[in-house]
Amino acid sequence: MSIRVLLADDQELVRSGFRMILQTQTDLEVVGEAGDGVEAVAATRRLQPQVVLMDIRMPNLDGLQATKQIVAAGSGSRVVILTTFDLDEYVYQALAAGASGFLLKNAPPEQLISAVRVVAAGEGLLAPSITRRVIEQFTRLPGPGGTDALGGLTKRERAVLTLIARGMSNAEIAAELFVSDATVKSHVGHLLAKLQLRDRVQAVVLAYESGLVRPGIR
Repeated sequence: MSIRVLLADDQELVRSGFRMILQTQTDLEVVGEAGDGVEAVAATRRLQPQVVLMDIRMPNLDGLQATKQIVAAGSGSRVVILTTFDLDEYVYQALAAGASGFLLKNAPPEQLISAVRVVAAGEGLLAPSITRRVIEQFTRLPGPGGTDALGGLTKRERAVLTLIARGMSNAEIAAELFVSDATVKSHVGHLLAKLQLRDRVQAVVLAYESGLVRPGIR
């Protein structure tokens, strides 16, 4: 079954380029396009895509506000923010709006394709160049609740969360902890449920906000 994708960007040429890239893959289907945030919200409600590729700077309603409305509606559609602007404030605003991913428009085609698949599978992603600054920013912010926010986690779940925050995949975590991929997947599912988090992006944010992980400390 194909992954249904909606393209939201005010530039038709950009949408056409994304469509051409995604349509080379048999498991991806572009089900619609939107030229601004208002159209994106309406099209998401009507077409129920699994993934929305959302530009930030659009007329009438920007991508951040459109993302908030889509997430608040509880449609289940997951949003990947796409932008040419590699600016810190957009990253934090996108995460706060409920985006499941953040990718620069100059990313190679294979990275765009991978992003759609990763987010559709229920995970989150940040462009590698973005992740470092997100981490640095969170180390400058006081944690809202300290590690108390993680009080319901087991010791193993904390260990898994720490490794997620360091950017490890399930396979890498499994190798680190000498357990199976299935065991790691189970731990990830449990910790996300306990912390009421939507995906790994939110888990990374919480790990740094709570002080569980700091850059350069292993």
